[in-house]
Amino acid sequence: MSDLTITWNITTLEREVADGFVYSAAYTVDAHDGTYSSGAYGSVGFERPEELIPYADLTKEEVIGWVQTALGEERVEQINAALAAQIEEQRSPTKAAGVPW
Repeated sequence: MSDLTITWNITTLEREVADGFVYSAAYTVDAHDGTYSSGAYGSVGFERPEELIPYADLTKEEVIGWVQTALGEERVEQINAALAAQIEEQRSPTKAAGVPW
């Protein structure tokens, strides 16, 4: 059984054209263990900060940090745990569908 890898990514940023203020970010979270995979997605909004980082200078890692901070540590842990649970369910199913004939 392989180790579980969880990857956060940013898919879209919404911003004010005039000054580059990013007011919303859409994100995905992907989990995989080499055999099974699962994912989640969402978006968060941001308050205007005192000092803006120029839009062209933003990095994916920085914005992921913003997203995780906006969600809060507990919610980030819940998302990661839910994906891990989905992978575990794929590895060892506890439910099935179908008919016996």
